[in-house]
Amino acid sequence: MSPERRVPEWSIELPIDGTLDLHTFQPRDLGSLIPEYVSACQERGIYDLCIIHGKGHGVLQRSVHLLLERLDEVEAYQQADELRGGLGATLVRLKT
Repeated sequence: MSPERRVPEWSIELPIDGTLDLHTFQPRDLGSLIPEYVSACQERGIYDLCIIHGKGHGVLQRSVHLLLERLDEVEAYQQADELRGGLGATLVRLKT
């Protein structure tokens, strides 16, 4: 009989300040991370967010955009201007 393999649960504290940097995350992490972060910001009265996904191959960006399209809290989103990250970031406006 093989020993049971345990997967450790990780808990990461993220500042809820309207800027979410995803550089250390994989697309599989986003399914719960982004909805929870959006809800936490909305609860704190933060309605303008910047999600930093990096430029790379666009994998994180596509995953972020697909999730944002499904969230009722999201009013709109767009690529950031060059001062806020350009292709490497998405600006999000939440419903008030």
